[in-house]
Amino acid sequence: MLGIDTLSVYYGGIHALRGVNIEVPEGKIISLIGANGAGKSTLLNTIVGLVKSASGKVMWNGKDITGTDPKDIVSGGLVLIPEGRRIFPNLTVDENLTLGAYSRNDKDGIKKDRECCFELFPRLLERHRQRGGTLSGGEQQMLAVARGLMARPKLLMLDEPSLGLAPLVSKMIFEIIQEINKNGTTILLIEQNAHAALEISDYAYVMETGVIAMQDTGEALLKDENIRKAYLGEGG
Repeated sequence: MLGIDTLSVYYGGIHALRGVNIEVPEGKIISLIGANGAGKSTLLNTIVGLVKSASGKVMWNGKDITGTDPKDIVSGGLVLIPEGRRIFPNLTVDENLTLGAYSRNDKDGIKKDRECCFELFPRLLERHRQRGGTLSGGEQQMLAVARGLMARPKLLMLDEPSLGLAPLVSKMIFEIIQEINKNGTTILLIEQNAHAALEISDYAYVMETGVIAMQDTGEALLKDENIRKAYLGEGG
């Protein structure tokens, strides 16, 4: 579905991505874990065209989309929910959802997807007329995910969806990610809560200073001693 082929990216003199290769098969949950500054967000931003690559390719369903306009990438079914939620705080929940569907013109489909979002996030229905900025952190994250779903993505990429959330809210977000996947949307997930990410992942990549250092199934990486020490806070 999505293939990253020897992708390299520079930020000024910094070599942020160094020949990265990853595969995201259709219908799976794929995670990317690693320390801050490893290049994870840079990779997602490059995939959606917000950052230009120096070399390499982003392949989407067999088509090279490297350097494509972000608007066209979203219309093609690739949607990024960035770190920090980035909702529109002065707009209502309803208005945020409407903006999520800006690239669509199928009114009946938009209405149906809006209802599906409220089924997935009942709390947003209760607050649908509230401004986004008045919501709690967890509710804002729900809104960010729901707004992304309004674009009807084939692949949903999430950058640190549990960041700054209470443990119970974080747990609920991961459950919702699994539900979205079960409903047919492929997931690419960046997450500092490595344990939670690996638990729900079919496959995962470990990124260190711009390179893929390890890769395996989520289950295998959870059991790997080096991963447990480095990212799960276990071991001596």
